Amino acid sequence: MNFLCSWSGGKDSCYAFYKAVALGYKPTLLLNVMNETGERSRSHGISKEILQAQASALGVPIHFFNSTWEAYETNYIKNLKLLTETYSLSHAVFGDIDIEAHKQWEEKVSGAANLKAVLPLWQGNRRQLVLDMITAGIEAIIVSCNQDLGEAFLGKTIDIALVETLEAMGIDACGENGEFHTLVVNAPFFKNRIDVQVQKKESHKDYYFANLRLIS
Repeated sequence: MNFLCSWSGGKDSCYAFYKAVALGYKPTLLLNVMNETGERSRSHGISKEILQAQASALGVPIHFFNSTWEAYETNYIKNLKLLTETYSLSHAVFGDIDIEAHKQWEEKVSGAANLKAVLPLWQGNRRQLVLDMITAGIEAIIVSCNQDLGEAFLGKTIDIALVETLEAMGIDACGENGEFHTLVVNAPFFKNRIDVQVQKKESHKDYYFANLRLIS
């Protein structure tokens, strides 16, 4: 029952990790894909230093590899195979909720490494999942978002008031369609809080990113 968690650093992967543990799976390793230079994560734009701090707070090792989008799947499978053998893994945990194409891809790459894909959040109500995360004590901040939200939302904490604000704007409360991405800074199962500071806000291809500094 040893599992690898596909770890973005955000609320969904964190909550999936939490739910998998509650289901009896054993957390063994986190996996994150960085950009070509290894400076930031491929999906959320988070630095390796901050992701490593999360792993330390969880007490679980994290494995990184760099990749372009074009070689993403090939490199993902290659690393899954290596890690499956090294850590005696049996399952891979993902935080997707209801996008069928994502589920199919996760089952495909997991199967290629003889792992069974586990999606603890699958088919959950998006809004209710966010509320459940908040109730569970998972504290996350917005670290990237699209133009519909704008840079003013960078650094904001996901709480009930923000959920209502997002929904009033017609934005999905979970950001499942890529409207925004988050960073978990604290949870009851963390050994310590991850203190970060927004140094500056940047834009790239109609998307805004928070340049974060880890406060030691």
